Amino acid sequence: MASLYERLGGQEVIQQVVDVFYKRVLADETVSHFFDNTDMEKQRRHQALFISFATGGPNQYSGQSMEKAHKGMNIQHEHFMAIVNHLVASLKEFNVGEEDIQELVAKLAPMEPSIVGQ
Repeated sequence: MASLYERLGGQEVIQQVVDVFYKRVLADETVSHFFDNTDMEKQRRHQALFISFATGGPNQYSGQSMEKAHKGMNIQHEHFMAIVNHLVASLKEFNVGEEDIQELVAKLAPMEPSIVGQ
């Protein structure tokens, strides 16, 4: 069976999903302020590599730990869920099936304690 990475369409599609995802995030005033001082090109690259890694792709994510990357941001559960919802909506724009979306969300959910409240 193909990996989630392959079912999503590989790196090219993941990059496109990430671009749509950040358009949504940056348009959402409840979470956009977390990216005020962020190099968004670098952020997009890191996010695409991270999603590729998390879905079984060939890329090795070598960014900071989730705790370190989100330290001092005071992200709360509702912010985390807003980000997850933007990712889900972005995946749906690319006709990713519900089962694959749920598989990706299941991989991200355990990371919440490393992100929220740091």
